[in-house]
Amino acid sequence: MTRGFAACLLAAWSCTSTPPPLPGAIVVGLANSPANLDPAVGLDEASQKLHQLLYSSLLRTDDALRVVPDLATRFETADSQTWVAEIPPGVRFHDGREMTAADVAYTFQRFLDPAFVSGRKGAYRALESVEVTGPYTVAFHLREPSVSFPINLVMGIVPAGAGAGLARQPVGSGPYRLVEFVPDDHVTLAAFEDYHRGAPGNPGLTFKVVPDDTMRGLELRKGSLDLIVNDLGPDLVFGLQREGRLQIVTGPGTDFAYVGFNLRDPALADARVRLAIAHGIDREAIITHLRRGLGTLTAGIVPPMSWAHADDVAPPAYDPARARELLDEAGFTDPDGAGPRPRLALTLKTSTAEAYRLQATVIQRQLADVGIAIDVRSYEFATLFADVIRGNVQLYTLQFVGVTDPDMLRRVLHSEQIPPAGLNRGHYRNPDVDRLLAAAADTLDPEAQKRLYMEVQRLAAADTPLVGLWTKVNVAVAQPDLRNIALSPTADFGFLQHVTRTAR
Repeated sequence: MTRGFAACLLAAWSCTSTPPPLPGAIVVGLANSPANLDPAVGLDEASQKLHQLLYSSLLRTDDALRVVPDLATRFETADSQTWVAEIPPGVRFHDGREMTAADVAYTFQRFLDPAFVSGRKGAYRALESVEVTGPYTVAFHLREPSVSFPINLVMGIVPAGAGAGLARQPVGSGPYRLVEFVPDDHVTLAAFEDYHRGAPGNPGLTFKVVPDDTMRGLELRKGSLDLIVNDLGPDLVFGLQREGRLQIVTGPGTDFAYVGFNLRDPALADARVRLAIAHGIDREAIITHLRRGLGTLTAGIVPPMSWAHADDVAPPAYDPARARELLDEAGFTDPDGAGPRPRLALTLKTSTAEAYRLQATVIQRQLADVGIAIDVRSYEFATLFADVIRGNVQLYTLQFVGVTDPDMLRRVLHSEQIPPAGLNRGHYRNPDVDRLLAAAADTLDPEAQKRLYMEVQRLAAADTPLVGLWTKVNVAVAQPDLRNIALSPTADFGFLQHVTRTAR
């Protein structure tokens, strides 16, 4: 018994149950177990990744982060309050039944049911009804204009009447069907031969849950895992890259890390102080040394590959001298010349996760060089997030994950989006920004909308309501015999259907 227990300690998770054999399956490592395989309910990252393989969606986001048809053969609107979608005949669910407009309607009508519990319901507040207008056609009627509504149709279609059983026994029409789901251990998917775009290039996928970062790296090294996407720390990726045996595939991402400000704080209410902080942080050093290059320097929330990105807006340069000048202008002069006393003192709240505590420590040291004393306090994420929402912060670090829709600017910067209504956690207010965002929400002209979003980004850059640290670089680490690994900006798992293995 002692030897067995010791073996478990040495092998960590390998003493859990063994996934059923599926010859030729690609084995993918996950940091966390999926919580719920119903696409309307499962909000955690692991669940959403599997939804992409089990279900087909009406729409998808392309590499420029535009919302474009996926399953839909027609998607159009005459105004911003009615959207019409048509699906092709002959699409089959995993149980063999044909998908019709009734399935599409049921998928989204669930959000209108008061008894239906989902964290996604807030995104459908504008949805008034879903009408079946033909065997394969549905109309979405909105209570108010919303040109950003289509992003909410990027979600898997489920069979009418499927109910709560989808959480553990999903029935979709995606490229894979469920074989087995053992929470906290593994999920096995088999290729769906009747997939409407043709069967996947591999016989199936096994997702193994390996909570420990180091153990995931070891399992890759010994070949027990074939592939990991964005679930290895930068130092581990760097070490594996130096070894040179495994494939390292990278691509631009959309996760945005930032320093947030509470603009109700007397010092931080001054835009010159906020800009001084931006000039005092060496973000390139953070990307190079802490992120091991797995990040890009960006000016704001909208990712560089987005159709709405303002290419003429540059992030503030690292310029300690300019930071000191701005602090002087704001009245925070150096009290003792070359002495140790700071110009002002602020508190920075961050996560207890090691990477973010280290990042906060680097920011603390850099800002000390311009005369700002930073008291770093780290908290479990739930506590940190609650403090941010309540405004019980001065400075804080967080990430916006999976930024695809430029309407995120409205949710973060509009004065009506202060929590709990939205994500304007810093209580930023600018009437010009509000006006431009309202105009962007009302226009159906893509070029006009782009111009409005770009002007918002220019105004926000001048006001500095937050400081971008980096935008994530997606990374996949894979065995050398895998082919067709291609990462989208959102690092979705759709590419796995194209992955093949060369003969060993």
